[in-house]
Amino acid sequence: MPRSERSPLLLAGLLAAAGAAHFAVPRPFDAIVPRVLPGSPRNWTYASGVAELALAAGVALPRTRRAAALATAALFVGVFPANVKMAWDWRHRPAPLKAAAIGRLPLQAPLVLWARSVAAGAVTATTTEGRA
Repeated sequence: MPRSERSPLLLAGLLAAAGAAHFAVPRPFDAIVPRVLPGSPRNWTYASGVAELALAAGVALPRTRRAAALATAALFVGVFPANVKMAWDWRHRPAPLKAAAIGRLPLQAPLVLWARSVAAGAVTATTTEGRA
């Protein structure tokens, strides 16, 4: 299977794993929910887990891939404040943990670009399928 065909499935796998983690071990996710959000952090943790699982399914299916991949890019942008909060909260932790929290920040950009690439690839696949 060519890399371009694996990319959506890898993205779907990442989303599914992250979404499942929100339910399996919610406490770390609760801790990074920005305090300005209304309601309980656990509700936000579960809501974002559901969103990631739904997006994983959407990205995995060719028919919904483009819309789901674009929504995934938006999700990656939307969760960035949680990563900023984590980096801030972990600023006094031991160096490896602090480095991990800070290191997550620039990783959001490649994730957004990856999701957009999957969306663009879905448009190409849909367009070429219709002409066959």
